[in-house]
Amino acid sequence: MAAIAHDTHEDHGALHHQFENIEQQNDSYIVGMWTFLVTEVMFFGALFLIYTLYRSMYQMDWYLAHEELDVKLGAFNTIVLLISSFTVAVAVRSAQRKERGLVLANIGITIACAFIFLVVKAFEYSAKFEHHLYPGPTFGSVPEHLNGANANYAQLFYGLYFGMTGLHALHIIVGIIVLSALFNLWWRKCDSVMKDYIPTELVGLYWHFVDLVWIFLFPLMYLMPKPH
Repeated sequence: MAAIAHDTHEDHGALHHQFENIEQQNDSYIVGMWTFLVTEVMFFGALFLIYTLYRSMYQMDWYLAHEELDVKLGAFNTIVLLISSFTVAVAVRSAQRKERGLVLANIGITIACAFIFLVVKAFEYSAKFEHHLYPGPTFGSVPEHLNGANANYAQLFYGLYFGMTGLHALHIIVGIIVLSALFNLWWRKCDSVMKDYIPTELVGLYWHFVDLVWIFLFPLMYLMPKPH
C-alpha cells in the first residue's frame, strides 16, 4: 500500500504530500473554499440586515441622501465586474483544457477590470469627501448635498455606504492579490496549476462571490425607489 501511495504521488505533480490522491486533495480544497464563502455570506448578510432595518425606518431621508450617489459610475462599475466574471469563467474553462495562453490573457483582463473598479470607486469617494458626506463631526456641513434629508439619518446611510462598499473594495484588493499570484503560477508553468485546474476554479469562485455582492449593493445603494 505504501508503494502504491508513493507511486500516486510521483504520477501527479500537483499532489501535495499530506494527501493520498488528487481526488482527496481537490475535495479538501473545495470544502475549504465553500466553508470560507459561507462565513463571508453570513458576514455580509448581517450588514444587509442592518441596511434593511434602517432603510425601513428612514425611507424618505435615505432616498434623499442617496440622490448624491452617481448612478452612471455605479452602473459602469457593475458592467466592469460583469465583464471580469466572464473573463475569470473563461480562464477556468481554459485551465480545464490546459490552454495556458488563454488562462493568462483572461486572468490579466480580470485584474485590469479590478483596478478599473477601484479607480472609479476612488473618484466616487473623493466627491463624497469633498461634499462632507463621510461620517464624522463635519458631516452635513454642506447642507445642499443632503437634498433636504435629516443629517443624522443621512449619516447612517453614508456610514453603511462607506462601510459596505469599502469592505467590498477590500475584497477586490484581496482578489487582485490572489489573481496576481495565480497569474504568476501559470506564467512559471507550475505543476500546481498546470496539472490541476481546481486552484484556478477556487480563485474563480472567490471572484464570482465578490461580483455577486456588488450585484446586490448596486441596486440597494444607487437605485433606491422614491417612497410613497
